[in-house]
Amino acid sequence: MKNIESKDGIMGLIVGDALGLPVSFLEREELNNSPVKTMIGYGTYNKEPGTFSDDSSLSLATIDSFINYPKIDYDDLMERFRKWHDNGEYTQDKISFDIGNTTLESIEKYKDGEKPLNCGGKGERDNGNGSLMRILPVAYLIGPKEKLEKDDVDKIYKISSLTHDHIRSKIACHIYCQIAVKLLNNMELNKAISEGIDDTINYYKDNKEFLKEKENFKRIINKSIFNKEVNDIKSSGYVIDTLEASIWSLVTTKSYKEALLKCVNLADDADTIGAVTGGLAGIYYGYSKIPKEWLNTIKGKDKILNFLKKFDKIINKN
Repeated sequence: MKNIESKDGIMGLIVGDALGLPVSFLEREELNNSPVKTMIGYGTYNKEPGTFSDDSSLSLATIDSFINYPKIDYDDLMERFRKWHDNGEYTQDKISFDIGNTTLESIEKYKDGEKPLNCGGKGERDNGNGSLMRILPVAYLIGPKEKLEKDDVDKIYKISSLTHDHIRSKIACHIYCQIAVKLLNNMELNKAISEGIDDTINYYKDNKEFLKEKENFKRIINKSIFNKEVNDIKSSGYVIDTLEASIWSLVTTKSYKEALLKCVNLADDADTIGAVTGGLAGIYYGYSKIPKEWLNTIKGKDKILNFLKKFDKIINKN
C-alpha cells in the first residue's frame, strides 16, 4: 500500500475552516442572498483571507504531540491546548480566538491541576463540536482500515474526553473516524460514509449506553440525512448538527470545491462545518483537487506542509 499523505485531509480541514470563518454565525438567509463563492476575508472575526481558527489550531497541536510522543501523551496534548489558548501557538498571528465554552472550561480545569482525562465536559450541554473538529489526526494515527477495533475506539474516546467527555460527542467522533479510515483505505466516498455508519452502529449492538443515545443519531443511522432538503439541515455548533451537515454536504456533491461551498453556505457554525467536511473531502478527493487559489491564501501554508511531512513519517511507520 502506498504511503499516506496527511496533507490531503489536514489541508482539506484547514482550507474548509478558513473558507467558513468570515461568515461564521451569519444567518442563512444572508448567505442565500450573497453566498460564499471563493476564499474571502474579514467578516465575523475581521481576519485576513486564509486565516484559520481553533479547529485547525487544535488539530495541528494534536499532530505536534503525536509527532513528539510515540505513545499518546494526554498531559502533553492538554499542555499544547493550553499553549494555544494562552500564547497563541499553532495560530498564524499568535492570537487565539473562537474558543468554545466546553473547551475553555476543560483547559481551565487542566490549568487548575485536574488530570487531562478528567477535564472534559460530561453533561448534556457539553455536546458542542469541539472534539469532532480536531479528531481527524487520530484517524490518521490509526491508519487505513475496514473497521475500527476496541483499541482504536478507546483512543478516539480519550482524545475526545480531553474536552468533550459525553458519550454523544464520543460516538460522533467514532462515526467520523470510522468513515475517515475507510477513505484512507481507498473506499468510494458514499460507500465509506454508508458502511462507516453501519459499522459504528454494529459496534454498539450490545451497548446499553448507546441505546439511550440512539434516537439522537436517528437521521444518520437510517441515512435519511442523505436525502434531506437544505431547509432540513441545521448548521449549529451542536455535534449532531455538525456531523449531519457534513455528511449531507459530502453525499450531495461531486467535488471538494462543491462540497465545501455547499457546507459553508449553510451559515451559522460555518468554519467548523467547513473543517469537518473539508477533512473527509480532502482525504477522498486529494490535495490536488483543493482549489489552488484557496490553498495559496492559507498563511504559513509551506510551513504547515513541511510540518505534515513529519507527521507522515509517524503514520506510515505504524
